Amino acid sequence: MSGTIRANIKPGIKVRVVQKQDQRSGKLTEGVVQKLLTNSPNHHHGIKVMLESGIVGRVKEIVN
Repeated sequence: MSGTIRANIKPGIKVRVVQKQDQRSGKLTEGVVQKLLTNSPNHHHGIKVMLESGIVGRVKEIVN
């Protein structure tokens, strides 16, 4: 599933996000979505979320 479509992402699912400071390197951080921060139905760089750990980033992968 794509991390660019808001409908695919719900609080409580496990995802991998790229943080702002890691965009150049592409380093991904794994965590559980606490809340969605992007209001639009899709975003080409990924939906911005806050993880339960407090980390904010854009969803690159949804972990099954």
